[in-house]
Amino acid sequence: MRSLCIVVFTFFFGSLFSQQEGDKYRREGELEKSIQAYKTAFDKDATNSKNTYNLACAYALSHQIDNAYHYLLKALKGDSSLWVLADNDLLSLHDDIRWKTIEANQFDKYQKEKGKLKKPEYARKLLRLIVRDQMFDYHMDMAKQFFVKNGKAPHWYYPLAFVKKQTAKENFIKLEKLIKNYGWPTYEDVGKLAADGPLLVINHHEKEAIRIKYLPRIKEACVKQQGSCVEFAKIQDRILVNTGKNQLYGMQFAYDLNHKLAPLPILEPEYVDKRRAEIGLPPLKDYLKRKINYDFNVKQKRK
Repeated sequence: MRSLCIVVFTFFFGSLFSQQEGDKYRREGELEKSIQAYKTAFDKDATNSKNTYNLACAYALSHQIDNAYHYLLKALKGDSSLWVLADNDLLSLHDDIRWKTIEANQFDKYQKEKGKLKKPEYARKLLRLIVRDQMFDYHMDMAKQFFVKNGKAPHWYYPLAFVKKQTAKENFIKLEKLIKNYGWPTYEDVGKLAADGPLLVINHHEKEAIRIKYLPRIKEACVKQQGSCVEFAKIQDRILVNTGKNQLYGMQFAYDLNHKLAPLPILEPEYVDKRRAEIGLPPLKDYLKRKINYDFNVKQKRK
């Protein structure tokens, strides 16, 4: 019995180690090594849907379409969420005829579990828009890592940033048409994930006037629990920072002289947790440690 326990223990942690290796290689941009690590973990434990999903994403990022679909279908068997439809890692799969089947199946499973959406077609279009908004994130992360290591951006960052900027403009045009046709999305209409799509697109728009225009509506959705308070806080802080003021919630960062991310100046930082709690956000110390590995040690007060 003891021998069996040792075998199971070794098998489980061997699979977990391979999965963690896959995550590490993927973050570092080593997609082929990432694929091999995830495959090793899959061979040890094919029931680990998270690892199988990550394997599919690694294949999709490297444009190995058939392999990506093979593992994605396995990973989604017990998944009734809509996250896969908003995951930018899977963008390369969207033009394949098989994607429509995945989209239809996930919506069916989601609505059977959560209830019928009032505007499912609107939800589909918003999820597609989220993917377009986030489509360059993996490569931008690679550029940030290069900057941290070398103190300068890689040469390929500049054309990528240009295309990202143009895409953001196109996304906003599409968003305005959707809002005109369907109205401002709520959680009841399209689900939480899709309803937050407009906030991402608006936050990434190059013009401050656009963020200022939509801020009251975004704040109202947050207060009524029909929109993301995290995204509201990001947009509110971005407006303040870009207009020369101190932020309220600590959601905006910049690289310091040591090429490390740090929060930009905060208004009365000793009260930041009070403001965050008012809209349901966790303490800033916890958020910054998780988000950018920054130690925020300002003692908090309550008025």
